[in-house]
Amino acid sequence: MDSFTNENFSFSHESLQRDFELLTKAVDASISGIIISDNQQPDNPIIYCNAAFEKMTGYVRNEIIGRNCRFLQKDDRNQKERKILKNAIAEGKDSVVEIRNYTKSGVLFWNELYLSPIKDEQGNITYFIGVQHDITQRKKAQQDLLQEQESLERKVEERTRVIRESEEYLSSIYQTVRESLIVLNPEFKVLSVNEHFLRTFKVSTSETEGELLYDLGNGQWDIPKLKELLEQILPTNNPVENFEVEHNFPQIGRKTMLVNAHRIELEGQYKDRILIAIEDITERRDIERRKDDFLSIASHELKTPLTTIKGYVQMMERFMPDAADDKFKNIVKKTSTYVERLNLLIGELLDVSRIQNGKIELHKEPFDFDRMLHDTVEGMQAANKEFDIEIKGTSVNNYVGDELQLVQVINNLLSNAIKYSPNAHKIIVYASLVSDFLKVSVTDYGMGISIEDQKNIFERFYRVGDIQQHFPGMGIGLYVCEQVIKKHGGTIWVESEKGKGSTFSFTLPLNERKNDE
Repeated sequence: MDSFTNENFSFSHESLQRDFELLTKAVDASISGIIISDNQQPDNPIIYCNAAFEKMTGYVRNEIIGRNCRFLQKDDRNQKERKILKNAIAEGKDSVVEIRNYTKSGVLFWNELYLSPIKDEQGNITYFIGVQHDITQRKKAQQDLLQEQESLERKVEERTRVIRESEEYLSSIYQTVRESLIVLNPEFKVLSVNEHFLRTFKVSTSETEGELLYDLGNGQWDIPKLKELLEQILPTNNPVENFEVEHNFPQIGRKTMLVNAHRIELEGQYKDRILIAIEDITERRDIERRKDDFLSIASHELKTPLTTIKGYVQMMERFMPDAADDKFKNIVKKTSTYVERLNLLIGELLDVSRIQNGKIELHKEPFDFDRMLHDTVEGMQAANKEFDIEIKGTSVNNYVGDELQLVQVINNLLSNAIKYSPNAHKIIVYASLVSDFLKVSVTDYGMGISIEDQKNIFERFYRVGDIQQHFPGMGIGLYVCEQVIKKHGGTIWVESEKGKGSTFSFTLPLNERKNDE
């Protein structure tokens, strides 16, 4: 019996020894760092560590055994996780923490530590086992993600701030600009109006915002042509420019308003909106009417005495004695010349007056356009012998139009070419047929016109700044030319470069001639 017991004990011991060796090999083969500390000794010294723990920390076994695991935190001792571990050991509880540790060479690594107590048969805690994972890469990814998130949040905050400031900036401009402004949605409902609009039309926001544009007031904007233009803004991006509305508005009476509308080129919540700017030009139109009335009255009043003076000068020329002094003859001749210039100037003023009042009429008849052009150039050449005026090209013989008014256009263009070419004496007149249009160009090699002045050159009473200081004139000749050409259904324009001369061209549609025949 004793022999059997000893053999049985020997077998059991050997089995346990094999199991222990197998377990030790398994633990050493683990990629997780594993330590065991002895809770029965003071300060819970480490009594076991596996190879993975050595590799993770950079310490070898003889540098680890006997030490408390807190040695891995080195001087970084203010981590709250240390207190969590201390309480777990004191209370004999499981614990999981993520704690900053340092290798033997001082390199930081994040350790995910699972701490569990081991109890004996009586329930006393004898050991603690710690399973550790190096989660440095995971922590770095989390921190990178957090930094990216924080960076993104900062960018969002900055973008929000910029947008808010931009909105405030635009709103301040919107509210202080001295024009009435309306913002519409794609259905032409009023989203907002500025203070100037409210003051101008004497209305409140409740009477405007949320309402259909065409229902405002007494339907002052419900104009078929204006509606057609507004409806094309979003699909075509074509703005409404200088649309005049003369209307008897509620509370403010009869006014003339100038309407401009553009698509708002923004994305997001501001996409597909229309901005309308309304300018009250009533006073400007009244001033222009008074000026036109003055021109009309003054021109007519001057015409009568001038006609009488011209008659007397002609009589003096006709009845002048042969023995008259040469000086006297020269005075009479100069007087006749200046009277004729004054007569032409008053004629232009009368033309402007008639144009503004819509009373200019075309007396269209067939005439030989080439002959008219050559006769006009010859007349101008005879009066300005120092200039060489050359005609090139050919147009048409038979044209239906107002010959006298077209003569006036060509005379004006030639006069300007001569006047503004003080140091050049060559002028070229070119006539041609372009498709179903007749085209005439007058080219000089004089002072030229800047790009800025070209935009306004055909406006009434407009004169180029540096020219008006050295050359007399009222700035109405080109305006009259443009109106006459427009009345004929044609177009006039200028091409010029400062200091290199100018070319004024106009076209006349030949279908006008065909329609009249």
